[in-house]
Amino acid sequence: MAGGDKSMKALREVWRRAENSVCADCGKPDPDWASSTLGVFICLSCSGIHRNIPSISKVKSLKMDHWDDAQVQFLAKHGNAVTKAMYEAHIPIYYYQPTYNDCQVLREQWIRAKYERKEFTESGKQLPYTDGVKEGILWKRGRDSGQFQPRKFLLSEREGCLKYFTKQDAKEPKINVKIDVINATFQPEKIGNPNGLQITYLKDNKTRNIFVYHKSGKEVVDWFNAIRSVQFHYLKVAFPIASDNEIKSRLTRNFLKEGYMEKTGPKQREAFKKRWFTLDHRRLMYFKDPLDAFAKGEVFVGSRENGYSVHKGLPSGTQGNFSWPYGITIVTPDREYLFTCETEADQLDWITAFTGVINQAMTPQEYA
Repeated sequence: MAGGDKSMKALREVWRRAENSVCADCGKPDPDWASSTLGVFICLSCSGIHRNIPSISKVKSLKMDHWDDAQVQFLAKHGNAVTKAMYEAHIPIYYYQPTYNDCQVLREQWIRAKYERKEFTESGKQLPYTDGVKEGILWKRGRDSGQFQPRKFLLSEREGCLKYFTKQDAKEPKINVKIDVINATFQPEKIGNPNGLQITYLKDNKTRNIFVYHKSGKEVVDWFNAIRSVQFHYLKVAFPIASDNEIKSRLTRNFLKEGYMEKTGPKQREAFKKRWFTLDHRRLMYFKDPLDAFAKGEVFVGSRENGYSVHKGLPSGTQGNFSWPYGITIVTPDREYLFTCETEADQLDWITAFTGVINQAMTPQEYA
């Protein structure tokens, strides 16, 4: 057997190990790239991020590139399990570990945090999101002007809140929000910036949106994890018997689905209007514009055992004019809500998202 064939056979054996069947960084199945300097198997998308850190990682295709014996032996000695044990040894429980569905900035900063900055190799390391306080400038979108302006933000674990100030030297904050009513989710496409972050919070039982970004990907991801850190410690005190994993599941969450649908009013005779919808667990909010600060309205989506259901199509005899052909009806104990989608794929995606929520039992907090 020629040396090249032997190397290829040995490479395939390492590649076939169960630990190497998903990307070491984002969990995507069937990675077909690897780092010859770190010894991890990664997907094409993560390999592009590794390529931007050439001092740390040299990447090669497992299918198209030549691997010599020494490189194959290095991969065999390392692999995803050994390398992760080293670089992911001490990840704080609240730190968000992105998947292949997450945006570029989250995945890039996760990879840089692990291999370039080595943030998780030692226990008790002081990190920018572990202090319990974070202060700095974020560029915030003006509610009326739509222009992004630099604003001072202050996050405090001791006070359990997030504040922002319209001027650097302002004594009083423009807002002061309790940490337990905050959600943060990356929205690069909606905000039009690769580091765009949407912060939402409840005010008078209504959801308020703030849209921010920072020029530094590291800084905006540090803010995101600092919010999760402060939330985690606040909830540990508030719910002392809850497990760490239970508390982790209550930190920031991605929206289940967002996009345009048309809706009609309660009489179901009005013309359908195009609105931007956001499904945040049981809150279905609708906005005139995706970047509005406040929703025009909210629909509570309860559980099947409480009389909620979702159906494909509209009731026969629906009178309101609509331009999109793919209907959805949500039945609640009080009324039916009618929506239309532009495509059948959108309709099926929304029905899947609503069904997932309706099939979950409601928590005591949701009953309240």
